[in-house]
Amino acid sequence: MRITRRVALAGLPFALAACTRADRPRPESAASTFGSPFLSMYAPVDTEPFPIPAIEPDQVAPEFLRREVSYPTREQPGTIVVDPAARYAYLVLEGGRALRYGIGVGKEEGFNFRGEAIIARKAEWPGWRPTPDMIRREPERYGPLREGLPGGSGNPLGPRALYLYRDGRDTYYRLHGTVEPWTIGTMVSSGCVRLLNQDIIDLYRRVPVGTRVVVLPAGGASA
Repeated sequence: MRITRRVALAGLPFALAACTRADRPRPESAASTFGSPFLSMYAPVDTEPFPIPAIEPDQVAPEFLRREVSYPTREQPGTIVVDPAARYAYLVLEGGRALRYGIGVGKEEGFNFRGEAIIARKAEWPGWRPTPDMIRREPERYGPLREGLPGGSGNPLGPRALYLYRDGRDTYYRLHGTVEPWTIGTMVSSGCVRLLNQDIIDLYRRVPVGTRVVVLPAGGASA
């Protein structure tokens, strides 16, 4: 079955990416802490090929907003450390500091990648297609989408994707954006690590191809 662009775009609101679509909860309002610099940090972006809406205060719990934090670690600056248990990704900086990003992770522990990988590819406004495992698990849902969906505002990967490889082979896990900002801080995906769109753009510009990524085990062992 071949999906035309028209059909693909029509189906985008219902597509479940490498990160599954979730009903929107109503988190406790973060309006009291969602001030400057967060308002500017998560403002709408109109300089991209597709518009990126602002993140609203009631969409994300305050603790999952991007910020610089103390982060003593043995990892070298420039390394990305993903802590699925805490729902954070850290970009290690100099001097025991890190940029911390809230993330959404696999809805089941078995879906989550563990260990070390390398970012072997970066993509702006990436297309998406279900993995063979996703098609095998849910053929009725993902089979019709096996040829993929084009990049764009409704694509589940959002505006950027970082592709994780191990030993020169694609792991099928990515760090990417999301069309569902309210899922940040939850277990929701089919294993990929999702960030707010403004956050994945920020991380994307900071890390080159070849960046080392360490995904901690479920217990969140110290890096």
